[in-house]
Amino acid sequence: MSYLVIARKWRPQKFDDVVGQQAVTRTLRNALSSGRLAQAFVFAGPRGVGKTTTARILARALNCVKGPTPDPCGVCEPCVEIAEGRDMDVLEIDAATHTQVDNIRDVIITGLSITPVRNRYKVFIIDEVHQLSSHSFNALLKSIEEPPPHVIFMMATTELEKIPETVLSRSQVYEFRTISTKAIADQLRKIVDAEGITAPQESLQLIARDAEGSMRDAQSKLDQVIAFTGKTMTGDDVSTVLGLVGRDLLLDAVQAVADDDAPAAFAIAARAVDQGHDLRAVCRELSRVVRDLLVLSVDPSRISDPEIAGEAERDRVKALAGRFSREDLLRAFDVLTRAEVDIRTAAQPRYHLEMALLRWIYLRKLVPIEDLIANAGSGAPLPKAAPAAPAPTRAVSAPAVASGSSRTPPEGAGFKDAFLAEIRKAKGVFYNMVVAQAQKIEIAGDKVTFTFSPAQRALREQLEQNRAWLESLAQQAAGRKVTIVGVQQDTAGGPQPSEGAQKAADKKTALREQALADSGVQAMLEVFPAEIRDIEEI
Repeated sequence: MSYLVIARKWRPQKFDDVVGQQAVTRTLRNALSSGRLAQAFVFAGPRGVGKTTTARILARALNCVKGPTPDPCGVCEPCVEIAEGRDMDVLEIDAATHTQVDNIRDVIITGLSITPVRNRYKVFIIDEVHQLSSHSFNALLKSIEEPPPHVIFMMATTELEKIPETVLSRSQVYEFRTISTKAIADQLRKIVDAEGITAPQESLQLIARDAEGSMRDAQSKLDQVIAFTGKTMTGDDVSTVLGLVGRDLLLDAVQAVADDDAPAAFAIAARAVDQGHDLRAVCRELSRVVRDLLVLSVDPSRISDPEIAGEAERDRVKALAGRFSREDLLRAFDVLTRAEVDIRTAAQPRYHLEMALLRWIYLRKLVPIEDLIANAGSGAPLPKAAPAAPAPTRAVSAPAVASGSSRTPPEGAGFKDAFLAEIRKAKGVFYNMVVAQAQKIEIAGDKVTFTFSPAQRALREQLEQNRAWLESLAQQAAGRKVTIVGVQQDTAGGPQPSEGAQKAADKKTALREQALADSGVQAMLEVFPAEIRDIEEI
């Protein structure tokens, strides 16, 4: 007897055998039990998830000698012949080769009035029905709407949106879903155990992931791997036969980024090239790993999900997930998906992969502008910024005597620079709004004087409100008590402004105070240190 491929040998023969489509199979079983059967069905969904198989099982359930029944016997003539595709009353039509209206009339419409030869129902299974022409759909429409009582239509499609609404409205539509990786891996385990194949769970997991929700694809890939390995397979065998990117390579790449190890990133790109991988696939699989890490950051309990990580790699994946923020992973996903697109037309794909890894490393050092503004506006310290600390001790050039101080004297220019630097480090907004706006900053003895213009009354008041803190900071920098004074320039000796000029000056002062009090302005001064030179009303 000729060899029967796994996909055909393990094709489901009853509703309970269909994997991952419980909602569909349960509904059909209940309809058969209650006798509430439609005369036209549309089974829609991705390839290889059981649409045509379910149609055949439904045809057997309708025509079994014990039927209609939700559990066809599988041994009577109708059951056997339908399963083998040779029942005269069950016609399977490939719409790709019967697109024209004349074909539909010859194959379907002219035979509707003919009663079944033996079975209870005449069943038309139209595969890839979306490929029918618009004229064919129009010819079929009346038959679907009011078929003879002994006729049932079952239409399968991978592109539901291409079927006219007039057809869908006259049919019961069942949408099939992609099958989970776990469900596919469990079915593959059942198959290899029955076939006497030794296979670790990791190798079956690789096949299930690569099938991307299609049971038929997974079974075909399993057949291919068995042809290569014989009775014993390993994860490396699966990667070799199917051209998959090994999980070790992918996790090593993520590890290099987490360690900020640029040389390792170049080495990993070289490994991918040496192993002959399609670098688009490398980017695609890295994107998948990033997605898995993001899932774990949202829900750490998913670490036991085989779709996220195999049992042997769970500890490593969990550790890596803890080293990235969600923002890091979102940016990484964008970088990798963009690199996959760029590699398609690149003359040097390796360079794009290397640059993508380096860009990922670099982006981890960035702080989102939203976080900077949010933290600045709330008065909280900036993310990833070094916390404010007392200024370091500054030794004098001459040896200190017992009664003297080893700190830089307040009169020195070094003290002024150090003092202003400490203000800026501790309160960036205050520095930019008040200190940097002062007309003069003078040091005389143990006193620091901030001079403001007559229009800067509000700034001098803010200085006074923070005077105790400033004196404490100055004392740390100077090594002894320092007095902080805020003064305003006296304009009494100069020419007096006109009434109109004075009103304009007062208005500008009010505008300046209003602007400086705005939280958005404060945030921008914190993020982008600058001096406000002028304010205009818009």
